[in-house]
Amino acid sequence: MDNRQTLSMFAQGANAHRSSRVSSTMTSMNEDQNLEINGFNNFGQEDLHRQYRSSRLNCLRFLPDNILLAVFSYLTPLDLIHCTHVCHRWHQLVSHHSNLWQRLYLRPDSSNGNAGAVHVRRLDIFLHAIATRFNLSLLYIDLPIELITTEVLRELANRCPNLEYLTLDFSSAMQLHDFSDLNEFPCNLKRLCICLSEVIFLEGFMRRIYSFLSSLHTLHIVGTLEKSSLTSTTVPEETDNYETINISKIKANAPNLRIINLYGVAFVDDNHIEAIASGCIHLECLALNFCTKVTGTSFKNLMNRCRKLTCLLLQNTGIQDEPIMAVNWSTTQLTELDISSTDLNERALLHFFSLIPNLTYLAVPYCDGFTDEVLNLLITRGILNTCRALDLSNTVNLSLESVHRFLTSYTNISNRLEALSYTGNVGINEQFWTDAIRFLRRIKILIIGTAHSWFKQVTRRIHIDQILESCAVNCPHLRRLEIQWDPETLRLSENSSKFIDHLRIRCTHLTSFVLSDGPYYEGAKANFERAERHGVVRTITMYHTSIVGALNFYNELRFN
Repeated sequence: MDNRQTLSMFAQGANAHRSSRVSSTMTSMNEDQNLEINGFNNFGQEDLHRQYRSSRLNCLRFLPDNILLAVFSYLTPLDLIHCTHVCHRWHQLVSHHSNLWQRLYLRPDSSNGNAGAVHVRRLDIFLHAIATRFNLSLLYIDLPIELITTEVLRELANRCPNLEYLTLDFSSAMQLHDFSDLNEFPCNLKRLCICLSEVIFLEGFMRRIYSFLSSLHTLHIVGTLEKSSLTSTTVPEETDNYETINISKIKANAPNLRIINLYGVAFVDDNHIEAIASGCIHLECLALNFCTKVTGTSFKNLMNRCRKLTCLLLQNTGIQDEPIMAVNWSTTQLTELDISSTDLNERALLHFFSLIPNLTYLAVPYCDGFTDEVLNLLITRGILNTCRALDLSNTVNLSLESVHRFLTSYTNISNRLEALSYTGNVGINEQFWTDAIRFLRRIKILIIGTAHSWFKQVTRRIHIDQILESCAVNCPHLRRLEIQWDPETLRLSENSSKFIDHLRIRCTHLTSFVLSDGPYYEGAKANFERAERHGVVRTITMYHTSIVGALNFYNELRFN
């Protein structure tokens, strides 16, 4: 079968913008090739523009293959498919260099969809492409339920020995394929991500692949919490949470696991954590975010057996005071901790932080037990002396004065911070941040302000220009900045554009500047776009900034 036809079958028809762009390029090339240059005197204005476009396109013909391949290496699979339609030379380059096809995003609703997700229309052509095009170079692939078949998995096992990261998305499954003949599976995987279904039990499938999981270092199991929260329009009711996958058997067959991420898995409880603790002695990072049945009774055995554990993420779990106080945290190697949206009280946190060693990452937003006394304990014991990332957002029992004194007086700590989030306090003004930002010399991620300040009846207006100027002068390494105040709360001036200029010019590493939608957002966006820095200024309704990028295991914890 013709290679061009093979590639054509992958193209996702929904991406009209990119298709029109390539189509217009092809049209202009075909038209401009027929031009004959007889002198500029015979050309009209339109002809001059056409000739200029032709000269720009024709210059690509003189680029050597290695330069073109270097450019192609930055393109997504969908863009590569479009490139095969430009000319015969591009088609040959893309088709015969398998190293361009290292990552394949095949789920149209995945988070990588805007980065070139490809829809497979014919299974036989896809199997042929695995054998002829992707083979040795393929490192990552995500498979939707319709492509999780015996034939596809067997072809990946035989043709792609370097495949390291595999995502199996069962989230939309209503019925599984027949896996009774599945005897081959990629055996060199380093990372495996399984997206669970609410109604499908996976034990029949998992039983066929357990023996191939011994090489795994990272395991992601993504539950159905997010899906149910999006589809539910009423108050959630108590429902039965079925154990659709056997975590204990996975642990028994993957003894080298270093990172386990159980995200929103409703049936996970302390019995599962006990099973993990009994067999994963190399465990370094355990993420249990939104596993609401975990109370912490298993943590004593977990910390005793998993001596290498340094990162524990417990956002929105059901951990309780007494189980946490029963653990001897002084003997652990824990350096990264997230207890966001938990119900630990002040007494439990004081006991916990009186034993825990130094922390490099601490997130306590929406933690009502985090008070001034707890913060003073962290400071006096020197627990935050090596801290790189700190999130104190929406801590209602932590006073503004304590945070101000912490950031401005203990400069040995604030000078080390690379990520800071402090939002939700309606008493903050611009003077607070102009004082504090002077000491945030290494900051890379900064999140400030109060979202929905109109609802919280914030009457104070914030002079945004002073905050931007302070960031421009004192934060040369700033990469991500989010300001959550509503447009009604921000006070502008006729010179606001000059302060935006200062931020843009001095903070050269800034890649994300998130603002509430309004006049100031529109002005900042236009300012950056005039300087050819598109996509930097974003609206808070579409983007959310957090400090998780400062985690040591951030790249390994990314999934879906």
